[in-house]
Amino acid sequence: MVKKIAVLVRDRQEEALRMAVGVTLKDDVIDVYVLDRTVDATEGNTLNIETLRELDMRIWTNVPEDADLEFCSTEELANRLPGYDHILAY
Repeated sequence: MVKKIAVLVRDRQEEALRMAVGVTLKDDVIDVYVLDRTVDATEGNTLNIETLRELDMRIWTNVPEDADLEFCSTEELANRLPGYDHILAY
């Protein structure tokens, strides 16, 4: 049975994004939400985001200034969360 998983990224962005890539091995639906700040411009973050996109995963942010990611307001995220089977918060 396919599960729907939300990964909430706050601190430790690189570790959280790397973990989101690893969870894809289960063939579940995984959505990533980077919260409250833009993505740090590190080599690891860039690689992980590219990999997530290659795997057709959606990456959202609640920071409108982060133009590289799709915007999702905090209110909209709160409405979406009950629809997930699992929520992994970093």
